[in-house]
Amino acid sequence: MDQTSRPNEADTTDWADKHYLLVDDFVGIRILLRESLRNLGARHIDQAASGGEAMKLLAKTRYDVVLCDYNLGEGKNGQQVLEETRVRNLTAPSSVWLMVSAEKSVESVMGAAEHQPDAYLIKPITEGVLLTRLNRVWHKKQVFREIDQACMEKDYLRAAKLCDAQIAQNKLHELELLRMKATLLLKSGEPEKARAIYEKVLAERDYSWARAGLGKIRMNNGEHEAARQIFQGVIVENRYYIDAYDQMAVAYQLMGQHEEACGVLEKAARLSPNSVPRQRNLGQAALKIGNVSMAEKAFRKCVAIGEFSVMKTVDAYLGLARVCGMKKDAKEALQWLLLAQREFPPEEIGLRAKITEGMVHHETGDYRRARKCGDELEAMLLEDPARPEKAICMELATLLFAVGVKDAPAGLLCYVVKNNHDNQVVQDEVQKIFDKAKMGDEGTSLILASRKEASDLMNKGVLLWKTDKLDDAVAWMRAARVKLPNNLRILFNSAQIIVSYLQQRGYHADLAAEAVEVLLYVDKIAPGQQRFAQLMEQLMQLTPDARAEDAPGAAADGALVPAVKVVAAPEKAVKTMRGRGG
Repeated sequence: MDQTSRPNEADTTDWADKHYLLVDDFVGIRILLRESLRNLGARHIDQAASGGEAMKLLAKTRYDVVLCDYNLGEGKNGQQVLEETRVRNLTAPSSVWLMVSAEKSVESVMGAAEHQPDAYLIKPITEGVLLTRLNRVWHKKQVFREIDQACMEKDYLRAAKLCDAQIAQNKLHELELLRMKATLLLKSGEPEKARAIYEKVLAERDYSWARAGLGKIRMNNGEHEAARQIFQGVIVENRYYIDAYDQMAVAYQLMGQHEEACGVLEKAARLSPNSVPRQRNLGQAALKIGNVSMAEKAFRKCVAIGEFSVMKTVDAYLGLARVCGMKKDAKEALQWLLLAQREFPPEEIGLRAKITEGMVHHETGDYRRARKCGDELEAMLLEDPARPEKAICMELATLLFAVGVKDAPAGLLCYVVKNNHDNQVVQDEVQKIFDKAKMGDEGTSLILASRKEASDLMNKGVLLWKTDKLDDAVAWMRAARVKLPNNLRILFNSAQIIVSYLQQRGYHADLAAEAVEVLLYVDKIAPGQQRFAQLMEQLMQLTPDARAEDAPGAAADGALVPAVKVVAAPEKAVKTMRGRGG
């Protein structure tokens, strides 16, 4: 139905049976908002006087509408309540979130906007304004309801198709639907189709998001400088488009221009300083180029704004310990390490804390204690064959080389290369660590051998698949995943081979679940990969429910079984694949 023939939206919405949550630390404001809602017919209204109280209520009830103040006194602020609600999926895709505040500063508005409330209302709020915004947002949410649900299930191709269906009915929201469809096509591995949408939109009007989308496509294609120029142009036209700063910093990092990346992140952090991830990224970028004062400022800000945030990160505490070590202040450095060990669980911080402790001792000239940490870390590597994630492996190798250990760090770096055998940027970083350890030539040989070993491991599985030895191919790639659990090419090819097995041999629930587990792990360690959505869509099409018209009955041997519901990777399986610290 065309928007022009739609009946009056205020008359078609039943506000009586919906559930509302009012979050404000002033009781008088809550009373005013409650009365305004009651005048709309609302009956189910809960109230919270603090961020902590709001989180308890959100965990128990699925609210249709949340009106949340930005400033909530001690504890979580409104931005952090929204942030945690999004991370924990405590509201439905169709729920409405209105951020309410007397704050008009760019800093507070942009901080809240980064977590995407449905509207931002400035106090004082009249009943008329509330009803108008509520109606407008509610009806928009219904347009995107099924699309958002498909996105939550990571079924991006179905979500893109739903965008087309809604575009045909809702010309009023056509631009936003096109924007979402282009984003979904990028996630689904269809960059050229996404490019066509961005170019179509730009032909009519110059939208920052469309130009930024073209920049992301260029960056995914390896055209980093072209992408950087696009993001730079977006910023020139719209200095408040924060995502363009973040993307331009990534482009600089991919080109190895770390000082430039740091400068861009610093500008973004000045505009929107209340993002924990951005302050962490700035601190790490500054640390990488040796700008100790900038790193310290960013990490201290990160700790402060992260105190009540679900995004609170151990990186800020360990970063501050490193900063203090560089300033030769061993006492404060070790205090930050102790604080980190109190604030975060041992399985999250144990290995990293020991690495940081060794680095602090080395940087402050206590080489005996640094070597002791190195010996303890080497023993830990011998006890547990699992290896941490790439960045931790590289930090650990750097420390072990510095304290005089040779074989263990070389092995760690070879492991990193094997898991990134087609990533030249990572290999260049590994070569720099070898060079710093005065092992340049030996490092080059080890890198080449590691690349070949990983490539041979993958190619053997692909060859088995191409020669129709599907059972052997599945088993080979399963073993390859154990050896190289973070190699994206091996993970994707393993999932692809399982999909082929299911297509040719019939549906098996255990194999389908294994493929889903592999893909969700990929999406966890490297979100946004193009092959993810394509393979997930193929798996969904193979389920008995999806093929009911073609194969209504189950096979005699029980090969066809109920479909796998994709919600999240089993935690135990994820931990097994990730390894310690990964």
